[in-house]
Amino acid sequence: MPPAAKGHQTLSAYITSRFDEFSRSQKDVAQYVVDHLDEVAFHTAEELARRANTSSSTVVRFSQALGFEGFPELQESAREEYRHGHRQPPRGLEQSAPLFSLDMNAFESAIAASTSERLTRRAVSSMLTWSAAIELIATSERVLIAGTDQMAFFASYLRHLLMLLDIRAEIAASPSQEALSRLGRIDGATLVIGLSAGRPHPLVVRAMKIARHRKAATIAIVDATLSEVAKLSDRTLYYSSNTPAFVRSHSGLLSILQALAFGVYSRDTSQYDERIRAFKLK
Repeated sequence: MPPAAKGHQTLSAYITSRFDEFSRSQKDVAQYVVDHLDEVAFHTAEELARRANTSSSTVVRFSQALGFEGFPELQESAREEYRHGHRQPPRGLEQSAPLFSLDMNAFESAIAASTSERLTRRAVSSMLTWSAAIELIATSERVLIAGTDQMAFFASYLRHLLMLLDIRAEIAASPSQEALSRLGRIDGATLVIGLSAGRPHPLVVRAMKIARHRKAATIAIVDATLSEVAKLSDRTLYYSSNTPAFVRSHSGLLSILQALAFGVYSRDTSQYDERIRAFKLK
């Protein structure tokens, strides 16, 4: 029996410690199990496979890779951890604690209003992380937003929001020569923002690795705790893409992008109001 089943450590901790050993498809299952333990405890292998965008046979092989005979044994371990509440909420976010204090400023109110439904509690767990991310966006000489496939739209949307605020921003949305040349210009004055849903695209991972090598600031906006993009970033904002539909939900991601842009705007509303007014008159 695996250590998690013997009570030496929780299932989620055991999966996290062995994450790098799994295949690409098994990592998809691992990410979903760690982030949705309550659902894994009561869903079938087929349902878990659908939600993790993989096959039921992969779920079974993942269970066996952990040392279980099959999925029912993994599910029992998930139920045990869920039943005994081993997964503690982040510090300051216990069930009795409010998400924000009553004396919220304008920016905090905007986050609370735009993220009340779709964002995970972790995504708004630290105002320090939000403030640091906003400060980086507002003060960096150059911003590069990396997001491909379905994330390409959101990279372009964030660039549009920042351009309205007179912030120089570029996007890397495909492995084209132009996008690769933008990655080649990453330096210490660049802020790299990586967008990822599920398994990250190699281009986004490459952008984050180049940024780390060249001492550039990085922000990851992801929907998985064990995302490789999050591991390479200085600061990470999480959102929930969980949905009963057959596709991921991106409303939480959209809320994060709008909240970040509003955070930059709220630093000097009078200056930005004049610019936005002029833009609308064009």
